[in-house]
Amino acid sequence: MKFNNPEYLWLLLILIPIILWYVFKQFQSDASLQISTTEPFLKMPRSRKHYFFYLLFVLRVWVITLLIIVLARPQLSNSFQTETTEGIDIVLALDISGTMLAEDLRPNRLEAAKKVATEFVSGRPNDNIGLVVFAGESFTQCPLTNDHAVLVNLFQGVQYGMIEDGTAIGLGLANAVSRIKDSEAKSKVIILLTDGSNNAGDVAPLTAAEIAQSFGIRVYTVGVGTRGMAPYPVQTPYGIRYQNLPVDIDEDMLRKVAGLTGGTYFRATDNTKLKFIYQEIDQLEKTKLRVHQYSKKNEEYTPFLLVALLLLITEIVLRHTVLRRLP
Repeated sequence: MKFNNPEYLWLLLILIPIILWYVFKQFQSDASLQISTTEPFLKMPRSRKHYFFYLLFVLRVWVITLLIIVLARPQLSNSFQTETTEGIDIVLALDISGTMLAEDLRPNRLEAAKKVATEFVSGRPNDNIGLVVFAGESFTQCPLTNDHAVLVNLFQGVQYGMIEDGTAIGLGLANAVSRIKDSEAKSKVIILLTDGSNNAGDVAPLTAAEIAQSFGIRVYTVGVGTRGMAPYPVQTPYGIRYQNLPVDIDEDMLRKVAGLTGGTYFRATDNTKLKFIYQEIDQLEKTKLRVHQYSKKNEEYTPFLLVALLLLITEIVLRHTVLRRLP
């Protein structure tokens, strides 16, 4: 229940001085009959009728309270809402090869990609999202699902060494296509993130892109890595040492894959740029949501008004009959 004029409820504060005044008057009332002392009367038992006199004041307070509620116009509203959601199915294809451990992004490319992708997933509650990982081979870490809590947990389990090392970009893309091609969603999207060039697998990246195009799948490609040299951790007999190696991303191939499918190629050279890229993809692939809302309000002051009138009549009748006071 809501009040159309809730400001009138402030009038309830006037009950405080009314009640205080009544209590004060009970202790300060003058006797109608002047006598030398009232001590003998204190020991006399009081009848029940004496306490019923307070009922008149209680009834009056309730009448005032109910009338203030009537002024505030209590209302009940019935809301009807219909939603039509056009979900977007998205598969994230993530490179987990050894080069993703380079630390030109913090703490490294793989962890930065996982963190930003997790934030992307959390911001799209209406979409089915899946995860494919690839290195020298490829497998599905999580099929399309709208249970994003499960997907985020599976993201945390992704790490280097899960599969044979290498960079099978075409195989990773083909696996992602196989996971989304039968989707009934009107919009099907693959986000492919890698930091190298295709050097493994039996499927060429452009061949996988042509398959994606035939199924109406849009592919956004992301090349992750700084320009020039990047520090790579290398295991030595003396522990991990860092070696600066050139960043080798086949940008021309990634542009062709994206262009062939109607997507876009992005280059992420640092954490901020990677986050911006996902935000841009998020804007490009917004879920369509149509909401129709209807609201019907019913005035509910009548019961309060009727009760107030009933209490007022009761108070007047009692005051002039059973609880009548003589001057």
